[in-house]
Amino acid sequence: MFRKGLAVAGLLVGLGAFASGGNVQSQTVLISGANSGLGLEFAKQYSALGWQVIATHRRDAVPQTLVDLSAARKNVRVERMDVTKHDEIDALAEKLEGVPIDLLINNAGMTGDFRQPKAQSFGTLDYDQFNTFMWTNALGALKVTEAFTPHVKASEGKKVVAISSLAGSFGAGGGGMPGGYWYKVSKAALNMFMANVARELRSDGIAVALLSPGEVRVEKMAGYDNPRLIEPDVSIAGMIDVIDALTVETSGAFIRYNGELQPF
Repeated sequence: MFRKGLAVAGLLVGLGAFASGGNVQSQTVLISGANSGLGLEFAKQYSALGWQVIATHRRDAVPQTLVDLSAARKNVRVERMDVTKHDEIDALAEKLEGVPIDLLINNAGMTGDFRQPKAQSFGTLDYDQFNTFMWTNALGALKVTEAFTPHVKASEGKKVVAISSLAGSFGAGGGGMPGGYWYKVSKAALNMFMANVARELRSDGIAVALLSPGEVRVEKMAGYDNPRLIEPDVSIAGMIDVIDALTVETSGAFIRYNGELQPF
């Protein structure tokens, strides 16, 4: 079981601490897809803990959620990065050259519209959606990790995580979820990608993990009456505990938000 207890990291410092050569620097986390859902809650909780937060989004204009958060907390820096556009990923990595990133959270992803299940159900599959799911959920995280590995290597924390799902687990039978073909396949691909990355980066002292957030009551679940749903703050607090306990020795694990190891 992974150790519990949040690690409180230092005092809040200004955005100048992001720059190379600053005299004071707390731990830094980069979060993809940080404008809503799990990503936004990660940004809220890590910024409250005193981390420097680089919150990314793919919108043409900064989403209001991040406008508000960055205004309230000066340790939140907002950047644009669409994980399906490799030029944007490379551009942000270059812009942040020299900035150590203690923790990289590959959170950006898509599930599809739960109210239109036919698109991902056998017999009525919308094959045009396959590439979008794969580019977002699997290839996006791989490219972001590859681009920002130099930043993670340069840090003290040296951790990379990706938000996965039991829906992508062969051992869990797709989490018992019906349909969801493109979501399941893309998450299974993500699991294999990050398991390989864990082996690649072990010699650099970088810990890599896949996290299962549980069934979370995020915005897209509004109106669903499901007693199994948990609140975002509960899921994120649990995953922060898990991340805090990660080591190179546990690198490559697939871990539920409550610390339980999950089957691949």
